[in-house]
Amino acid sequence: MRSDDKPTLAVVGATGAVGTVMLEVLSHREDVWGEIKLLASARSAGKTLKCRGEDLVVEKLTAEAFNGVDVAMFDVPDDVSAQWAPIAADRGVVVVDNSGSFRMDPDVPLVVPEVNPAQIRNRPKGIIANPNCTTLTMMDALGALHSRWGLRELVVASYQAASGAGRAGIDRLYDELEVVASDRSLGQAPGDVRRTIAHKLGDKSPFPAPLALNVVPWAGSPKDDGWSSEELKVRDESRKILGIPHLAVSATCVRVPVITTHSLVVHAVFEHDINVQEARQALVEAPSVVVIDDPSRGDFPTPADVVGSDPTFVGRIRQALDFPRTLELFVCGDNLRKGAALNTAQIGELVARELTTG
Repeated sequence: MRSDDKPTLAVVGATGAVGTVMLEVLSHREDVWGEIKLLASARSAGKTLKCRGEDLVVEKLTAEAFNGVDVAMFDVPDDVSAQWAPIAADRGVVVVDNSGSFRMDPDVPLVVPEVNPAQIRNRPKGIIANPNCTTLTMMDALGALHSRWGLRELVVASYQAASGAGRAGIDRLYDELEVVASDRSLGQAPGDVRRTIAHKLGDKSPFPAPLALNVVPWAGSPKDDGWSSEELKVRDESRKILGIPHLAVSATCVRVPVITTHSLVVHAVFEHDINVQEARQALVEAPSVVVIDDPSRGDFPTPADVVGSDPTFVGRIRQALDFPRTLELFVCGDNLRKGAALNTAQIGELVARELTTG
C-alpha cells in the first residue's frame, strides 16, 4: 500500500448483531478507510447493507476475498475466527478479532486503545484480539485508576444484558417479556414464571433459567470448580490488558433482563492510598469515561440511560468502609459498542494510521 493511500478494510460477519453495530460505528467515526468490503457466510452473501452512506453488497467469505485487503475486523463465532483469521493473516492482512479464539494467545496482543495502545505493534501472528465485552465494560475506568494508584486486587459482580448471548438472547428475552406481561400474578409463587414460560415457549433457550422477572447467576460455559467461562475471562483478560500477571481477581457473572448494556459492581484494591475525590477527578479526566455520581439526587448510570453510547459510565464511587485503599464503583457500558464494535474499530484505526504513516 502506498503511504498516500487509505487502507482497505474488510468487515467479516457484517450481517451479525455486532457487525451491524460496526457498520454504524464506522459511518460516524473519522474516515480513515479507503474501500470497505463486507464479508459473511454464503447464506448472507448478496445482501445489501449501508455504511458511510453507501450501499455495499455482502460478499461470501473466501480466501480470495482478502485479496487487496489491509485490515480485517472479525465479528464472528470463535470457530469461524479460528479458521479464517489465520488465512487472512497469511495473506498479509492485519486481523482485529472480536472472538475468544486468540485472546489468551501469548503471541496475540489483547488491546484496549485507552489502556495499552502500543501493543498493536506486537503482533507476530498478524492478529490483534479484542477483549470480552464484560472485561471491556470496566477497563477504561480501571486503566485510569491503575496508572496512578496501582491495582492489586479486583472483585467484580457483572449484570450482563441479554444481547451478550447474541440475537438469540435478545429474541428470547422479548418473547419471555410478552408472556409474563399478560399475567400480573406471575412471580408470586415458586416456579410459576419458569412453568409458564416453558409452557408457552418451550425449554429451548440460550439461558439456563427464565430471564424475564428474574436474574440468572450464570453466563458462559462451565469450567472447572464451578466457574463459568465468562468469569475466567474477566480474570485472565484483566491481567493481560493491564500487564499485571498476578492480579488477584474474582468475578461472578449474572444475566439480567436488560436488552443491551452490561453493568458491573467493582471492588478495587490499590497499592497506594487513594481517596474518592482524587479518584473521581482521575475518572473525569479519562478520555472515554463519563462520571455520573450524585446519589442524593438520584444521579448514577443505568443501562437504560447508557445504551447506544460510546463511553464507559461510572457512578457510586465510594471508599470501602472496612477495606483500606479500596474503592467501590458501579460501571455501565454498551456491550455491543465499546464492548465489541467500537473497541474493534478503535484498534483498526490505530493500525490504519500505522500503515499510512509507518
